[in-house]
Parts: sequence; C-alpha cells; structure tokens
Amino acid sequence: MRRWATFARILAPTRSRHYSSPPPAKSTSDPFSLLAPQLAELRHSLLSLLDSGHPRLSEITRYYFLHPSKQIRPIIVLLFSRATNGLGRHWEHKLWAAQTHGAGGHADELDWPLTRPDILNDWNPSKPTCTSPFNSSPFTIRPRAPHRPSPPHRHPHPSTHEPKLYDAEYILPTQKRLAQIVEMMHTASLLHDDVIDESALRRGQPSAPAAFGNKFSILGGNFVLGRASAALSRLGDPEVTDLIASILSNLVEGEILQTKAVETDGPTEPAELPGEPLTKIQDAWNIYLQKTYLKTASLMAKGARAAVILGGCKEGDIWREIAYAYGRNLGIAFQLVDDILDYDSAAATLGKPGGADLQLGLTTGPALYAWEEHPDMGTLISRKFQGPGDIEKNDPLKPLTSQARNFVAHSSALQRTRELAQKYADKAKEVLEQLPESDAKNALEALADRVIQRRS
Repeated sequence: MRRWATFARILAPTRSRHYSSPPPAKSTSDPFSLLAPQLAELRHSLLSLLDSGHPRLSEITRYYFLHPSKQIRPIIVLLFSRATNGLGRHWEHKLWAAQTHGAGGHADELDWPLTRPDILNDWNPSKPTCTSPFNSSPFTIRPRAPHRPSPPHRHPHPSTHEPKLYDAEYILPTQKRLAQIVEMMHTASLLHDDVIDESALRRGQPSAPAAFGNKFSILGGNFVLGRASAALSRLGDPEVTDLIASILSNLVEGEILQTKAVETDGPTEPAELPGEPLTKIQDAWNIYLQKTYLKTASLMAKGARAAVILGGCKEGDIWREIAYAYGRNLGIAFQLVDDILDYDSAAATLGKPGGADLQLGLTTGPALYAWEEHPDMGTLISRKFQGPGDIEKNDPLKPLTSQARNFVAHSSALQRTRELAQKYADKAKEVLEQLPESDAKNALEALADRVIQRRS
C-alpha cells in the first residue's frame, strides 16, 4: 500500500550553519533534570497568577496544577529559549528590555497591567499592589498619575549581529512567563475537555467535573483563559500575541473536527494513479492528522516559535522555523503515542480512563490502520462504535473482548501507529541539526525520544 505524503510531511528549514566558534562536544541531557529548578519556580509562581477574590474559583483553577503533569509544553518553551537566546538579530534589544526597569521586559513589570487596576477590577489577593477590587462608590473622572513608568531611552544597538548563544542557562523573564501561559491554556482546555468527554479521572485523581461539577469546571477554564490572555498582552510582542491567541481557535476547531463522522462507504484501497480521488481511508487520515495538529501540536509548535520570537528572532531568522517545525512534529508524535496508549494501557497507568476514545466514538490512528487490514472495522467506525458488541461499555478495560479491540489486536495497527509516531519524532530531531550545540539542544532531542518511549 502506497504511503501517503501527508505522513511525516514537513518543510525542514534549510540554511547553512554558522557559529562564532567550533561547537562543543555533544552530551546527553535529560530535559526534566536540566530544567528542574526553573520548572519548580514556574509552578510555584504560576499559582499566584490564578488567585481570585472568590475562594471556590481559586480552588478550581488551581486543582489540575496541584497534581503532577508531564509539563512538556513549558519544557519546550524553556528549552528553545536556552537553545536560541543570542542567535536572533534583535537579541540585544530583548536583553536590554529584560535588564532595564521601565522597558517592559523586566520580571517585576510583567504583572503590571496595561490598563489601570481600578478600571480592570480583576482582583488577585496574591498581587495586591497591581490589582484592584471592585469599589462600589460612583466612578469619577479625575486626572491620575501614570500607573506604569515611561520607557527609558535606549541607545541604538549595532546594525550587525553575529549569531552566538548568549548563556547556556539564561532565560528571559518574558519567556518564563510564556511557559506559564502555554501551561495555563493547556490546563484550561483540560477543564473544558473533561466536561465534554464526561471524564471521571484526570492524572489519577477525580476530574474537575467529578469534583466540582460541570458548571464550575467550565467557569474555571474560562477564568484561566482570561488570566492567560492578560498575561499574554503584557509580553509586549504583537506577533507572539497573534500566535498564542490563534491556539484558542485551533483548539475549538479541532474539537469540532473530532466530532465529524468518518465516511466509510467506497473503496478502501488508496488510489495508485496520479490525479485519482482520495480514498475514504485517506480522507479519514487527513482529518485525523489535521485534528491532531489543531488539538495537540498547535500549542507545542506555536509556543516554541513564540519563545524564539521573544528572544529577538525576527522574520527571516531560521530559528523561528526550526522551533515551529520541531513543535509541530513532536506534537503529532505525542498524540499518536497517546492514541496507542488508549488501546494498550489501563486507567491505573494512564491516570485517566483507558479506552476513552472508543467510548466517545472517536476514530484514531490504530483504528484507521486496523480498518486497512480488516474492512469490517469500517462498519464499526461509521457507527462510532455504538453497535452491539463494538466495545465493552460496562468494562472498557477488558482486553480483546470487543469487536473494535479484536480488530486492532489482530492487526499490525498498534505497531504501525508507533512507527508513524517514530517518523514524526525523527523529523523533530532532524530539524534541530542547524542549532548550535548546547545542553538545551541535546535535551530537545532527548525529549523527542521520551515522547516515543512513554507509557503514560
């Protein structure tokens, strides 16, 4: 069967490498160990961003952050920051803004709103100096002193820039905040997803809807998105705002696309001649991979690109393209492995209900591969696994007792899905070749391997 060009397609950035000095010897870096101090700091300070004047709301918004997560999205942001800071043509300006009070990029200034706190009325008890509670007195018009300092004058930086890594461990305050923002957006999506999917478990604990109810879970997700949006605006980069804001649209579009019924009538063999119509299976694969990008890979890809932009990489700098390509490929590999585990692991291992995709009637990579080898699988897919015996509704964790699981088990579906995930992971590592050698680059390579090897 002909392999489809959709699989593992990526326009890998091409550009000759140039370093200011010979690259150091390569070493193996564990991404989680390398970033352990920064991750601990980000998690601690992130909780203060979510405080509200309503204790119940604060409890809900913190709920998923208090349980261990993979943290893969903030890890990608932090690693690309370390792997590229100093390479962008506008790095000197970004560094100056981070080190100069009043320039907008200093850590102390990222909590200060762009609009006066008494107008925003977004009270955060953890940040009393830069937020304001509601005042019931009539609002009067009166002159006020500026609530933010005027930007200091900066001397022009040199017009020429030699790409060179600035510091092996330095991360700009704006990049650290970006790492928190992408984790907030991911967690907000989980609060909403668990309502939509009626999920009882998340990270081995009762899901937010199970603990607080659907209404409060939805409101909590909305609140987290609101705080993330405010934090995003204060990063001071319109392109980054454009990138990250589009992720919300992607998440919604992906969720809608996931509900689309798979058409199974028609040929199940791919067309061999150029110009022939795509087969039903090809159509289903294209929809599945597009959905996977929108719901999973978009956040990783755009988060990585945004981190590099915050480091001073502008249009024409290859590092932006490398970051996006890596995140896009890694995100698709990540979801392919997730879909394997949904068939192959139990709830105790996953920390969420096993077999959830089948229960929801979702067609993922393993089911599509099984359909290629067992045409009758198409009938189950077309009715979203809702027929008698399609799945074990009373005990979805029983192996090989439903028709759908039997078709997958008696095929090469899981192995082929894992091979496809490996192709995407290999592409993710391949695009890193143009980066200067560093521990962060090695950790990005190791992260791709860990995504493939994970069992939960």
